[in-house]
Amino acid sequence: MSEPSRRAWTAELMGTTASIHVIGTPDACAAATDAAASTVAALRELEAIFSTYRADSEISRLRRGELSFADADPRLTDVADACRRVEEATGGRFSAFWREGFDPTGYVKGWATDVAATAHLQPLLAMPGVSAVGINVGGDLRVWTAPGAPWSWTVGIADPVRPGAALATLRVRNGAVATSGTAERGAHLVDPRSGIAVSAAVSATVVADDLTTADVWATALAVAAGEDTGWLWDAPLRSAMTVTDAGVRRWVAGVGVETVAATAD
Repeated sequence: MSEPSRRAWTAELMGTTASIHVIGTPDACAAATDAAASTVAALRELEAIFSTYRADSEISRLRRGELSFADADPRLTDVADACRRVEEATGGRFSAFWREGFDPTGYVKGWATDVAATAHLQPLLAMPGVSAVGINVGGDLRVWTAPGAPWSWTVGIADPVRPGAALATLRVRNGAVATSGTAERGAHLVDPRSGIAVSAAVSATVVADDLTTADVWATALAVAAGEDTGWLWDAPLRSAMTVTDAGVRRWVAGVGVETVAATAD
């Protein structure tokens, strides 16, 4: 059996690079161009509403007091309500409300990717010849594979201590993978409960059904990397791994937790 074709499209948006991938026959991949463009357009529409880096966005106007939730796009209220639920579920380890008013940046990237890709990419699986579709936004992934297709997505987990090195490789057919930590952007993580920056090198990778869940829980896990993991018993995760600069890996699978020393390989 010949290897399937792979077509990719890239775009700069949400402060990072997004790439869309379609796996299948050459004709099927070529026919996916409109779906890829629609996905990017949907992401740009949401960016115009939620980007805190754009002075004209609705979230920026809301934060300046120029716009109320009642007069804003109703998706702002939906996201604010969802962020409150996530804050409660994570015990405050993730929060969109702890500084300078409402800032859902840590929630919106995963959520917007889910919304756009579910609307425009996932339907491609019904097209003859399409084996799999996926989107990568800043290193976080949402992927789908057609039933019975001989394809799985390969995802590397970066080492926060050794730049460029990988700790493990995951294979995922359907779902989402997100990583949060200091490997790429340095000490940018802050614990909302204390306002103190996470200074140690840390990485947290989460596999979940959707990228909204994977993204916010990866952030919460990275903030809480040194804590006991008992608070994760009811978390909506398939699996996760955290790594600290003390050389400790914690694997979380369902409700089981295993801790092993990190190796140099």
